[in-house]
Amino acid sequence: MISERVTGALVIRTALPVEAETIADLHFRARSTYYPGGVPQGDIDWAEAWRGSIARPDAHVLCAVAQGRIVGIASFRTDEGAPADTVKLFQFHVDPGHWRAGIGRSLHAACVEEWQADGVRAATLDVHTDNLRAQAFYARLGWAPDPENPPAEGDHHLYLRYDVAGRADGARGADRQADAAGE
Repeated sequence: MISERVTGALVIRTALPVEAETIADLHFRARSTYYPGGVPQGDIDWAEAWRGSIARPDAHVLCAVAQGRIVGIASFRTDEGAPADTVKLFQFHVDPGHWRAGIGRSLHAACVEEWQADGVRAATLDVHTDNLRAQAFYARLGWAPDPENPPAEGDHHLYLRYDVAGRADGARGADRQADAAGE
């Protein structure tokens, strides 16, 4: 498991339970950018949900830290009923004030590194249909529509898949593309 990875001035490390409030706040700010009518209000206590994710023994929550502040988060684990060699990226957010600084690319590379170390062959995620920025980001990194999970009529999410097993060399090319795009 990644406990700490330093990329220039950016540190990517495992999140701590005490950081759940900060992570929930970043999560809200990032989600606010792609919901046209604002983030739907619900009964979810996001700080508590993040504490639960951080505490799960079968999950990974990574955070990107720049100048002592959390500026990016990623949460993943094997989804219930999924093959053991497949992981789902449940949350992946960069603080909007830090977009286009390479944080998302570095955080994604740390996820891929962890997946490879864990023997994961494929990763999946769902992305909101209104979040065109995230869709373009994932496409540049090699994510593609999941042929096993096409969107249903009226669904507000697209389902993407990433071939972890085939990325040992190919990830560098995707990273170079993302660098050129300023991610």
